[in-house]
Amino acid sequence: MWTDERVERLKKLWNDGLSASQIAAELGGITRNAVIGKVHRLGLSGRAKAPSSSVPRQRKPRAPAQMFRSVRPATRGNTALAAHFEAAYELAPEPEPELIENVIPIGQRCSIIDLNDEKCHWPIGDPGQPDFFFCGGKTISSLPYCAYHCRIAYQPVADRRREKRVARG
Repeated sequence: MWTDERVERLKKLWNDGLSASQIAAELGGITRNAVIGKVHRLGLSGRAKAPSSSVPRQRKPRAPAQMFRSVRPATRGNTALAAHFEAAYELAPEPEPELIENVIPIGQRCSIIDLNDEKCHWPIGDPGQPDFFFCGGKTISSLPYCAYHCRIAYQPVADRRREKRVARG
């Protein structure tokens, strides 16, 4: 395959600056990879470069729009538990409806022993004090609280996020 004449022709074509693909086509019957392998075995890898390639190219300055970098890190793999980033701007807080103080009648109040699925489980006061009790009002469907305490316990997600942002200040 590599006769002395073919090796001499390879050396001449390589020094003339032809690519490995061009040399393979000139010699015929061999691949580009075969040419590259023979060049390295012969130690011909250091050939003269074209004058245009010896001068480093000047880089074009980029426009500011191309320099934008996202502050959000890349997320890879399963994103089910990935942190979700919120918008950087603040929304004007909506005025919250003011809850009227819930006065719990003495007959409705209950202890932990009296609690069942139909009575509100909202704790009132300090559990270590003798005046501690549970609301005891009628619960809403399958929830453990009455209508008043459900509005306190179950806030929409947007409201909770807004409260966290306000708290972080």
